[in-house]
Amino acid sequence: MNRRHLLLLLGGLPIVTLPVASYAQSMSDLAGAMKDPLIAALTSKLGVTDSQAKGGMGSLLTLAKEKLGGTDFSKLTSLIPQATKYMDTAKQLGAVTGPLKDKVGLNGALSKLGMNSDTVAKFVPTVLDYVGKIGGEGAKNMLAGVMK
Repeated sequence: MNRRHLLLLLGGLPIVTLPVASYAQSMSDLAGAMKDPLIAALTSKLGVTDSQAKGGMGSLLTLAKEKLGGTDFSKLTSLIPQATKYMDTAKQLGAVTGPLKDKVGLNGALSKLGMNSDTVAKFVPTVLDYVGKIGGEGAKNMLAGVMK
């Protein structure tokens, strides 16, 4: 769509929406980012599908639940409101079929979701960056600790 048609289409919208609309690859990307910024960050930065992002998060959170105490896991899930939904999605997609135990188990779960090795290697650092931004270094370090 050329710029003139876009301006005609958006002519009734306030000026503030134009920059936002121009940065979104599509209106569905914009809507997704507004609904769930974590999943939007994973899909845009890693090129994974919505299901892969949710299943991957669920897999990582499953490992965190295995490794962290109840209080620490609750702190983590307070930063990620849909944590239970993500964990359920990981099970439904077949990524998590039992205990993950460690980083190798997590990488296997991410691979079951169809992620290639390059994407698997970038998944956890991307999530850690996000958690650090919303929960601070303490939350980031707590989640990073489950990978050891």
